Amino acid sequence: MDLTLDVAAPGGRAALPVTVTPRQFPTNGGGLCQKGWTSATVLRAPDRLTTPLVRGADGVLVPASWDDALDLVAGRLSALAAEHGPEAVAVFGGGGLTNEKAYALGKFARTVLRTPFIDYNGRFCMSSAAAAGNRAFGLDRGLPFPVTDLAGADAILLLGSNVAETMPPFVQHLAGARAAGGLVVVDPRRSATARLVGPGEGVHLQPVPGTDLVVLLALLHVLVAERLVDREYVAGRTTGFDDVARSAAAWWPERAETVCGVPAEELRRVARLLAAASPSRGGRGAYVLTGRGVEQSAQGTATVTAAIDLALALGLGGRVGSGYGCLTGQGNGQGGREHGQKCDQLPGYRKIDDPAARAHVAGVWGVDPASLPGPGVPAVKLLTSLGTPGGPRALLVHGSNVVVSAPNADRVRERLAALDLLVVCDVVPSETALLADVVLPTTQWAEEEGTMTNLEGRVIRRRRAVDPPGDARSELWILAELAHRLGSGVAFPTDPAVVFDELARASAGGVADYSGLSHARLDAHHAAGGAGLYWPCPATPDLSGPARGIPAARPDRSPGEHPGTPRVFLDRFATPDGRARMVAVDHAGPSDDVRPDAPTYLVTGRVLQHYQSGAQTHRVPELERLVPEPYVELHPLLGLRVGVPDGGRARLVSARGVVEATARWTDAVRPDTVFMPFHWSGAGSVNRLTTDAVDPVSAMPEFKVCAVAVTPAVPDPAATAEHVETLEVLA
Repeated sequence: MDLTLDVAAPGGRAALPVTVTPRQFPTNGGGLCQKGWTSATVLRAPDRLTTPLVRGADGVLVPASWDDALDLVAGRLSALAAEHGPEAVAVFGGGGLTNEKAYALGKFARTVLRTPFIDYNGRFCMSSAAAAGNRAFGLDRGLPFPVTDLAGADAILLLGSNVAETMPPFVQHLAGARAAGGLVVVDPRRSATARLVGPGEGVHLQPVPGTDLVVLLALLHVLVAERLVDREYVAGRTTGFDDVARSAAAWWPERAETVCGVPAEELRRVARLLAAASPSRGGRGAYVLTGRGVEQSAQGTATVTAAIDLALALGLGGRVGSGYGCLTGQGNGQGGREHGQKCDQLPGYRKIDDPAARAHVAGVWGVDPASLPGPGVPAVKLLTSLGTPGGPRALLVHGSNVVVSAPNADRVRERLAALDLLVVCDVVPSETALLADVVLPTTQWAEEEGTMTNLEGRVIRRRRAVDPPGDARSELWILAELAHRLGSGVAFPTDPAVVFDELARASAGGVADYSGLSHARLDAHHAAGGAGLYWPCPATPDLSGPARGIPAARPDRSPGEHPGTPRVFLDRFATPDGRARMVAVDHAGPSDDVRPDAPTYLVTGRVLQHYQSGAQTHRVPELERLVPEPYVELHPLLGLRVGVPDGGRARLVSARGVVEATARWTDAVRPDTVFMPFHWSGAGSVNRLTTDAVDPVSAMPEFKVCAVAVTPAVPDPAATAEHVETLEVLA
């Protein structure tokens, strides 16, 4: 969930430390997690990057002036493009960038570098849900309703999301369903979220890893077999139901139980619970929510599609108090995917191969539409092509730590080493930055102006509270300087408000239409007590269609201004005929399933104290003391069988790599499964094990499940030396 807080610098904007307090805001209800309370610590990290670094002939990164660093980058990019063509340069962005920076990065790639090769770490986060949402609804917005709507529901089905640890303030929105006995958590672990389900509060389903799709198909089967489908809604607002019903017919609960391990009667119980909560049967409402645990899969799009099919069969979508939604995983996970970082996308969630979209955006940028490159390739394919014959020879990384966060991480490290030029923009010397030829220090959250878009599609202002340290600069300035040095005539403003105005024009008429928004309007909205405005928010008001039920006029809005769209789909879905598409899907199983030489499932996830690759949270002493090292959770029965004691060292081996970590015995995991968090590098980096097999529709990698062998750790000089070297570098 987005960090919603107030920041104060008692000694003035140039002074540290700053104080952080939670805001009374609808999404977090005035709450913060441990990461939020300690977020100001990263602003004064001892190893904060404050000056450009350039790798010398001796292989050591040394300080350089901005002119020298940018001249070097521009010169080498020009030479590589001249020798190999514009496709020799690639860009990798991040879901934590502000909307303005994400927009400018996509514009820079397509107009200055003229490369098709841009993608971002949101490919690892939201892409399966986005693909399924676009296919079903014609529009991808994480939650197509305000999160506060959840409080009134009788039932919430939550699949693949441990919100109690990943975004604790969200838990308050589950209270109504818990009180009604309707919170259903689907997770192979008895996670902190699953433990919310006490007696009379709901159900925890604990399937075999990688079989969530079977659970959903079985629930659909029960709805059809027991005549619990909202037939009037399905007939009036959807297409494709007959094919979906036929596909679900093959997954009666007893058969599903043999695959997913969930008892047949539990599946029937949950289906009936959801049906009783649905409006068609007199309930107060129900929601189906998905997260990374089911989306980061080779069948992630199919799994989310089944979740949407279930919600539509119950008549939930486009009704106040009910619906389907996806929980965003990064700070700007929603906005980051709307304005041009994705390989096939232009601002406003437009497709780059759409001639009308190209013409519109090219007109805003002042370039010939024919000069814009076509679609590139998604993240995994991009990373694995680096330094290969015909692949990119240079990579610019913004806001991502790919050698820790990407799957099959050892392979990614090899590909980065094969580049002629690696440039990393970051706030701290992350593991990826330490491999770079040039490191450029950037501003971070409290040091810059801009906007973010939260999981509800609510556009929120980020305001500068303190000055950045040393010579750290915004990516807006960096991109403008590089564009000038590369001889581009395309304008790159550095004022975030001006960039946003251009973004708004570029998005006009698109799916994610921001054209009725500006920094000034968002500031006025905030001053009047507002909490951000929802897209679509076009420049010309349209009070029909999905905008029905919009808020009443406010003093911060002129009569001709569109008020934003808190709830989409109330009248129609964003498809040509206004109906949602139900799509039949079937279960195939994990790409890397258990076998005799790797008989145990590995699942990965987060812990409360750390975030993403840990590049920032490992620099917060309070958080580091609480969880100082990687660990592996395993059931006592598995520990006894493989000879790994509680507190001992476990060695996990997959088809891609080896890691070691301290073992923690717990009955919260299945006896056939181990769990590792993914916030560490070196010998405990679990993404050295994960597979880079991808979903065929979304190209999201299958982070969440693979097969491993678990044994007691034995001394490994090579692994030990690498771990010690990593610690020394970070120190």
